[in-house]
Amino acid sequence: MDTKQLEKELQNAKDEIEEMAMQLADMLGAALYFAGVKQEDLPKAIDVYVNSLDEVFEDEDEESEMGFEEVIEVINFMKTKHPKLFQK
Repeated sequence: MDTKQLEKELQNAKDEIEEMAMQLADMLGAALYFAGVKQEDLPKAIDVYVNSLDEVFEDEDEESEMGFEEVIEVINFMKTKHPKLFQK
């Protein structure tokens, strides 16, 4: 493969990763909405979620996988620490 083709494939991979990240953010927003967050508070709730990850999993290995059970654990933590976000 030549350099131009490798650069193009790398850019395509970066674009796909960015698109998947946006889809994951949308899915997190939907999960938070159905957990009780008002639509207008979703951007703040997503920030709180990301910041809560370290608190909830402070004793965990950074390489640990995160499945739906861990997502639920973080949302339940948020409901306890930030109950005003969940008042519809």
